[in-house]
Amino acid sequence: MKLLDLTLPAPAENLACDEALLDWCEACPGEEVLRFWESREHFVVVGYADKAASEVNIAALEAKGIPVYRRCSGGGSVVQGPGCLSYTLVLKIMEDGPLHSITSANRFIMERNRAAIESLFPGRQTPDATTHIAVRGHTDLCLGDLKFSGNSQRRRKDFLLFHGTFLLNFDLALVNEVLRMPSKPPDYRKRRTHANFLANLNVPAEKVKAALRKAWDADSPLKNPPMGETAVLAKYKYATPEWNQKF
Repeated sequence: MKLLDLTLPAPAENLACDEALLDWCEACPGEEVLRFWESREHFVVVGYADKAASEVNIAALEAKGIPVYRRCSGGGSVVQGPGCLSYTLVLKIMEDGPLHSITSANRFIMERNRAAIESLFPGRQTPDATTHIAVRGHTDLCLGDLKFSGNSQRRRKDFLLFHGTFLLNFDLALVNEVLRMPSKPPDYRKRRTHANFLANLNVPAEKVKAALRKAWDADSPLKNPPMGETAVLAKYKYATPEWNQKF
């Protein structure tokens, strides 16, 4: 698997890069990719089918000057920025492999990510401890029952995009201010507010990246990422109100 540790200057560019990598892998089969990026500014990302007005406190965002973008995958709305590590996997779908369906891909990828993060807490995993790493819902990673990672998926014919975030030392109070309660919360949330539902992993980004690189055997750098397509998608899609405000 190829490794791309690349943060672009603007949120639209970083979101576009994920889709560009999926397009590139689909057009030139053979390579799989693990990417990391960390935004230098706060922004909100809504899932592909989200209605921003229902999921986001627009007035609070406008008061703080925080923009809203839309990603190409499903899932709920998230706040990103300093203290939040984003990652991207572009994986090849094999008809007889664990990625052949949405459900099995979620299960396979989340279990591998869970084991990678668990390795950062040697000797401290017990079912009752807050450091116990668990997969909850379909694509959440939790410390006990507190969520620190959310993820989503988009599929093409031969490759899938699976991307998500890790809360490391993020401003959780900001999430409470700018996101409404989600319209489709997982059962395990039990109506908890963002403040009572989220947690920081409190692990340096480099340690998380190292654990995921090892888990996915991603040590060979991607030398020619699709930057041209990324720029086009950023300009004509991810930076436009037609895309970001489409629902």
